[in-house]
Amino acid sequence: MTNFEISNCAIKEIEKMNWGITQQFLKIHELIYEDNKPKIAHIDKDAPEETVIVYFPVKDEKFYLAIYVKTIPDIAVTWVGTEAAHSVYFKATSDNLALNQLTSLTRLKPTRGWNKGDSKRHGKSSYTFSCIQFMPNPEPDEFEDKLNKLLDFLEQDEDGIRRLVSTAYGQIQVSSIFHNGNTMLGGFHLDKHLLKRLNALELEIDFDLYAKGQLFE
Repeated sequence: MTNFEISNCAIKEIEKMNWGITQQFLKIHELIYEDNKPKIAHIDKDAPEETVIVYFPVKDEKFYLAIYVKTIPDIAVTWVGTEAAHSVYFKATSDNLALNQLTSLTRLKPTRGWNKGDSKRHGKSSYTFSCIQFMPNPEPDEFEDKLNKLLDFLEQDEDGIRRLVSTAYGQIQVSSIFHNGNTMLGGFHLDKHLLKRLNALELEIDFDLYAKGQLFE
């Protein structure tokens, strides 16, 4: 099944609103359009049982409208919901080490970083610590998938990550912005396999959760 066919199936659901959740959501929020079609942020083919998730960005919000499409035996929408904007990344910070010293502790290439004393991107203040961050999966995705992909990346240099944990303050940071549609945000599931992987890298994990958007009517 091609991305074009999957996209068309998901967009038809937005246009026809066959599912009640689609009707409710589009009553209180707008999607972003390009060339008179709803913009697609990501097509996720990692879901099990031949299901694909199509993510649509929401105007003035960070979370997504998620349309689930089955591809076998026939293409069809099987579920509609919302997905939080999950930022899942590893960061290491230090009051004493410079950015180049932090990067020298691992073979992995950081996504971003700064030195203590550098100006912040927003505002007039400066950073009071040095930092490197690794975020290999910035696109829309489910939390568990993002964490697994981050661990896949970090495990390419387990010794280096453990050095960052022991030498600097290294941990996994999760920031999630949920749609506050009915005050039930959902949650996270860390199975025993994920916990073993985190433990092997001696990693802590910290969560920041936010609720945004309009309530369902």
